[in-house]
Amino acid sequence: MGLRRCFGVLLIVLAMPALAAEVGGLRVWSDPEKTRAVLDLSDRTEYQLFSLQNPHRLVIDLKDTRLDTRLGLNADHAGIIKNVRSGNPESDTLRVVLDLSQRAKSKSFLLEPTADYDHRLVIDLFPEDGRKTATIKRVTDVHKPDRDVLIAIDAGHGGEDPGALGPSRVREKDVVLNIARKLAREIDAQPGMKAMLIRDGDYYIALRDRYERARKARADLFVSIHADAFKDRRVNGSSVFVLSRRGASSEYARLLADSENRADLVGGVKLNEQDDMLASVLLDLSQSATMGASTEVAGEILQSLKSHRGVKVHKPHVGRAAFQVLKSPDVPSVLVETAFISNPGEEKRLTQREFQDNISAAIADGIRDFFYRRPPTGTWIAANRDGARHVVSRGDTLGGIASRYQVSLSSLRKVNNLNGDKILVGSELIIPTS
Repeated sequence: MGLRRCFGVLLIVLAMPALAAEVGGLRVWSDPEKTRAVLDLSDRTEYQLFSLQNPHRLVIDLKDTRLDTRLGLNADHAGIIKNVRSGNPESDTLRVVLDLSQRAKSKSFLLEPTADYDHRLVIDLFPEDGRKTATIKRVTDVHKPDRDVLIAIDAGHGGEDPGALGPSRVREKDVVLNIARKLAREIDAQPGMKAMLIRDGDYYIALRDRYERARKARADLFVSIHADAFKDRRVNGSSVFVLSRRGASSEYARLLADSENRADLVGGVKLNEQDDMLASVLLDLSQSATMGASTEVAGEILQSLKSHRGVKVHKPHVGRAAFQVLKSPDVPSVLVETAFISNPGEEKRLTQREFQDNISAAIADGIRDFFYRRPPTGTWIAANRDGARHVVSRGDTLGGIASRYQVSLSSLRKVNNLNGDKILVGSELIIPTS
């Protein structure tokens, strides 16, 4: 009798389906264009999606999968998802139902394990109500006579991708968004300049989409803001980088670029969907005017960082590496590593208002100095540059200042009522238009 009972239990166990995967959690993020739901999986699995109306729902059926935790929603990031439910329509199928606030198109794909993530099922929901958020300034508004210089500011990482983590678990994506917003306010306060934020919330944008948004808006400059990490926690200071196609300027620059370029894998981008239409353009990018302008504005930002109170630079020169986010063929692009979040002292400063104010002001001053020296044709700055000022620093010469702002030495003397070339440290010089 006992043997028959054990044999019966064994048959029941053997008859149960072998579940291939477990769902370990659900995370939802929303941005101005879509809502993204991410299911964490212990293994790759087969799945199907279908939509239902009245009310609007998206149903996800996962084959040979079970639920390992309670699925919940963070209301701050839920977007068009109102509620999440789960059940088992069949013994070997897990069904997850997303209740939606409106009709939406869906796009889904599986991601292989990377960084701290295991397998993931990504579902993007695009509202079908016909409304689109105006995230990019209209070209007709941007490029008008006496227009403002437009600066595209990109806060690195976001959403699924926290970026680097400090010793106290401060997340890079949070501090760089705060700094980017402060930088935008600094830029908007400058006469003849206007800022646009590539990311203005906690969501991820693919690296290529970041600079493409700047291109579509016809921005004059793209600035990507980050807070790097290094294995040696004593390393500190700010750095400025531009794109290199001939190898990195240092081993640190190469490692940093490799780390930043992996962001798409963490952020949830299916890389095989990205084409390489820019490849032919990028072959000659190192000789282009874009690369030259990128290097010049990076130099101005670095010089400004060196001279600002409360800011320390890591290296005295501009770094170069193959950063994916800097590969725009026609918008000058720079990447600023504001501090080392891996350094306990700098991690703390990155969260403090004073440091965020200082670093954003320093970056803004460097950008302003570049555009007042080389204003694009048709901009307000080009027509009104007589209001520009240069504060004389130790080592400055009148000839050097004239060359820096591309004005004649005689016009610089005339507008400042100078009879010779003697200038005093700390004095202000007016920069003439031409």
